[in-house]
Amino acid sequence: MPGRKTLEEHAHLMDQMADRLGVDLDEAELRGDLPPETRDAMLLSCTNCTSPEDCAHWLEGHAASDEAPAYCRNGSKIRDLRDA
Repeated sequence: MPGRKTLEEHAHLMDQMADRLGVDLDEAELRGDLPPETRDAMLLSCTNCTSPEDCAHWLEGHAASDEAPAYCRNGSKIRDLRDA
């Protein structure tokens, strides 16, 4: 299990990625579109990413985007939430 600091760092990256793709994960969870256990699984998947530094750099350079970088483990899930 990843440590608290890792979880916090990746939660921040994941929230920012969702924001760049036009999704508010908190709102999606409140609406029932994103079950808490799915969000937890997304976070754990994010912690296994081999490119967190690349992700942070990508996020710095993009205020908005239609697509996440190819290496994003949650890009398709976030896009699905946006397109639902």
